[in-house]
Amino acid sequence: MANDNTPALEIKDLHAWYGESHILHGVDLTVNRGEVVTLLGRNGAGRTTTMRAIMGLTGARKGSIKVNGHETIGLPTHKIAHFGIGYCPEERAIFSSLSCEENLLLPPMLKGANAGKGMSEAEIYEMFPNLKERRQSQGTRLSGGEQQMLAVGRILRTGANLLLLDEISEGLAPVIVQALARMILMLKKKGYTVVMVEQNFRFAAPLADRFYVMEHGAIVERFAANELQAKMPVLNELLGV
Repeated sequence: MANDNTPALEIKDLHAWYGESHILHGVDLTVNRGEVVTLLGRNGAGRTTTMRAIMGLTGARKGSIKVNGHETIGLPTHKIAHFGIGYCPEERAIFSSLSCEENLLLPPMLKGANAGKGMSEAEIYEMFPNLKERRQSQGTRLSGGEQQMLAVGRILRTGANLLLLDEISEGLAPVIVQALARMILMLKKKGYTVVMVEQNFRFAAPLADRFYVMEHGAIVERFAANELQAKMPVLNELLGV
């Protein structure tokens, strides 16, 4: 049974494969409740595969993945989601034939411990005024930034309180990136737990409580926000930031 000290996410010795390709090599990672944690690394380092492995979207997996104290390594994706975890993939996956509002209302609400904890439409529209203005617009007519807001809003409707956000700032205008940064700070204030994969270091740096750096499918560095300045030489070497 989870208590207040149980991590929102605890990964131990995680290995993952796509077919014959061994991508993750013993990943260890802990995310406490209410934290914002960022996975840094170059393209191909294994960050997105880590997110997908948490959700059971890779091939074979080995090791331990606990979500709010529940072991999920042997579960299918839809069962993993029931533990209050929501995944926003890099491709956003908006239903283009549906309106913004229909997209928002489509996902089912979580049951069990997270039942009834989803944000209301009004709360989501307050967080993302753009979506309120565009609520009758077809998915394909939304800008990239609006689609990103919709993808996050859709997760918040379900009642998920552990959010996996993959490259949410990628390719977006600075004003939209700023709005997403405000959103993450607001969610943190409300007690949500956020794990981000980010290439945009300037976006991620002020938001995260802790950082993990990946290389070749393994964690090679981990540090807290207050150590960021001291770690910059290492990050320059590993990431070229």
